[in-house]
Amino acid sequence: MINPLDLTGRVILVTGASSGIGLATSILLSQLGARIVLVARNKDRLAAALPQLEGTGHRAESFDLATPEGVPGWLKALSAETGPISGLVHCAGAQVIRPLRVLTSQDIDVLLKLSVNAALMLAKGFRQKGVHSASGSIVLVSSVMGLVGAPGRSAYCASKSALNSMAKSLALELAPEGIRVNCVAPGFVRTPMLHEAEATLGSEQLRRVEEMHPLGFGDPRDVANAIMFLLADTSRWITGTTIVVDGGYTAH
Repeated sequence: MINPLDLTGRVILVTGASSGIGLATSILLSQLGARIVLVARNKDRLAAALPQLEGTGHRAESFDLATPEGVPGWLKALSAETGPISGLVHCAGAQVIRPLRVLTSQDIDVLLKLSVNAALMLAKGFRQKGVHSASGSIVLVSSVMGLVGAPGRSAYCASKSALNSMAKSLALELAPEGIRVNCVAPGFVRTPMLHEAEATLGSEQLRRVEEMHPLGFGDPRDVANAIMFLLADTSRWITGTTIVVDGGYTAH
């Protein structure tokens, strides 16, 4: 039986892999035969995530993407140990909900470093000779907030919108090197970030947000399924696009 989603033997690096969408993606990809490089800052959470993967050959790498300057060199050294990397999934990010009147430049810097700066340096590192396999796939996890607006999220929306535009430009630049670049834009998903949002918005406001999703809030696995599709050969003719996985949020 043919399985077009088979990832056996492929090395895939996932940032933000210790929880939420990153962890769900890592688990799913391991179930399809991939060898996963889990990347996050917290060593204890990485250690707890690693045993949840299926198969063997996985590894955990503690790296702070808030200082992305060292990413290209780190990826070069890493690939020398793992072999060429077939896919890179950038799930790491931060959520800052701040009305404009209290928004600070530090808030903006945190968002841009983890989303935009880190994504560009990861792509730069991935494209290096010997780092990626003959046909590579980069998936940037954006958000519906990169497509629509919401009060108190101007900086967050800007950081996610940048990923959508970045994917188009990188797709054109890296296609000659056999690298595809796409985004996945989730709606509101049941992750630790959603719990943080509830603490800020309140349960009643969060209930109204859920009502804006015709299919309700999603689970991390729902987003992982789309990421999996973009990493596998099923998407070999897809690059420079954003796949929206939002339970109908942006259909309004």
